[in-house]
Order: sequence, then structure tokens, then C-alpha cells
Amino acid sequence: EVSRKINGSESWKRELIALGDKALAEKRIENAIAYYRMSEFFMYDGDPDKKKYYKKACDLFYDFYQAYFKSDKVKRFDVPYENVMLPVMYAPAKGKCKDRIILHGGNDSYFEELFIPMLYFASKGFDVYLFEGPGQGGVVRLQNKHFTHEWEKPVAAVLDYFNLSGVTIIGASLGGMLAPRAAAFEKRIERVIAWSVFPSFIDILLSSLPAGRRRMLQLCLRLKLKGLLNAALKKAAKKDELTRWGLSHGMYAYEAETPYEYAKKMERYQMLDIAHNITQDILIAGASCDHFIDYTLVGKEIAALKNVRSLTFRLFTEAESASNHCNCGNTRLVLDYFVQWIERTKADRT
Repeated sequence: EVSRKINGSESWKRELIALGDKALAEKRIENAIAYYRMSEFFMYDGDPDKKKYYKKACDLFYDFYQAYFKSDKVKRFDVPYENVMLPVMYAPAKGKCKDRIILHGGNDSYFEELFIPMLYFASKGFDVYLFEGPGQGGVVRLQNKHFTHEWEKPVAAVLDYFNLSGVTIIGASLGGMLAPRAAAFEKRIERVIAWSVFPSFIDILLSSLPAGRRRMLQLCLRLKLKGLLNAALKKAAKKDELTRWGLSHGMYAYEAETPYEYAKKMERYQMLDIAHNITQDILIAGASCDHFIDYTLVGKEIAALKNVRSLTFRLFTEAESASNHCNCGNTRLVLDYFVQWIERTKADRT
């Protein structure tokens, strides 16, 4: 009913806020949180309502789940990192601690989105440290700290603050590249779960394009044809608002002045040139019908991960209701698999 009224960013914003207002009036707080959060998602950066509805969704979230924080089932921390503070939620293991997990999201993440998976891991016997890094959630929206491809630096800040070692790191979506990248430089990480196939951002962006356009953009990058690439991407953005939003948001989140600069920065967001330094156990979780990522790109990762202690690739499928991006649809199946993999991998090392 609502989708028929949506044809761009402004109508998306209007309809999702209306759904949030209705849910809030009816005291359906969880729904209101989701609607307000998603209303903000497709607002353009610089829209004053973007920060307003981000804060509204977060305020409702912490009010709704306040019992967890008051009872110390979950604790909030602020970890110093460069000139900002990284927010961390800590959920202690129920019963004997099997392992310690560092958990984070990806390109468009709020760490509140991973609250329920964090609690699930804790219920299965894991200490979980869920953090938000540069470019994510409130770190970029409220503290204006943009993405860094050197993800090992914010990860090290979290490990230092809590004096952690021998941990499992789990990164979702773009985190499927960021987490392995961190492990290449940070040997306090013992196990890596890449919760998405993600060899490089450029591969992901180009894989969705028609072959001709893909070759043209690759040529522009290789020959540094700034003017031609800028003109081509701006033309595409005028024709398609989703392209316009993606380009606008990407330039904001990654601090790029032009489409060409954004594309060049994307070349840094990859794990292939440092994959030989990854020596830990690694699990890559793919999705057979991901709207954004061609899971066959995992071949590039497998070929590059030459020195890992062990490598597991698990493709989740439509038959399992887990074929969408980050396996939305059957999260319990995926989290249970992660738990079993950690337990099995640790047992193999003892």
C-alpha cells in the first residue's frame, strides 16, 4: 500500500515518517524505531531531518531496551579513537565464556541493528563487544568521523581498551572486507567471520553494471580520466535516483569531492593486496540471491587467502530462506552456524 506512493527520496521520507508516527501513536515502539531509522536511510546527507530522525530512532531504541542497560545485561562504553569516541556495547556471556567476539557492521550500519545478534551470541556463551567505527551510525552523523580503510586501527582501539586477545571478529556486509583487513594487521584476532562476500568495494560496485559500462569505468580509473568518469556518473545519477543517492552518500561517507575521487578511494577498500598476511582461521558467509553482491566473487578471496590456517565458505540459499544480503530471512540459522564454526575451530586447535 505504501510502496505505490514512493517514487524517490522525498516520498520515501514522507511515507516512512508517517508510518513511524502512526506506530508511535499506537505504542508499537519497535515498529516506530524501524520506520524512523529507515526514513533516515534514503534522506540525502545535509538534510536536517536526517540527523533528527537518526536521533529519534536511537532515543526510542535506548528507552525501549533500557532494562538491559539498567540490569547490566548490556553495558555501554565510549572508547577513545583519534579525535572521537567509538561507542561499544558489551554483553557478557551467559554461563561459562566460550570465546570473546568483536562484532561490527558495514557501509550503512548503526550498531543498534546488531543488538539482537549480540544478545543471541551472549546467550550461547560468548562475551560480545559490539562497536561502531568511523563512517558508521553516530560516529559519522554526530561526530563527523568518516570511514577509514585502515580498519585495524579502530579495532586495535577496542582491543586495547578492554585488554582483549585471542578473539573472534565478525564483520557484516562491508564488514566482510573490513574484518579480514583488520586481521591481516592485528594478530590478537584468532578467528575471522566475514558475514558477506566482499573482496573489494570496486568489484562490488562494478559487478552490478552492464559489461560495457563496467569496462568504460575500469578504463577511466586505469587511465585517470577524471572528467570523463565524473561526467558519466553524474549523467547516470540524473537518470536514476537510487544511483544519485548512492553516489551522494558515498561521497559524503568517504569524504570525496567528486565521483572520480570517490571511485579512487573505493580502490583502497579491499582485502586482496593484504590477504597473504591473514594467517588466522576464516569463515566467509555468502548469499545466493544477494541483491548487491555476486557471491561468485568469493573466488577472488579464496585465491588470495594463501596463508590462512583454515578457510571455510558457506553459501546460504533460497531453500534456507537465507539467500538475501547478510542472509536476512533466517538469521538464527546463520548465527547458529557461526557459533558451531567457532566451537569447532577452537576445538581443532586444542
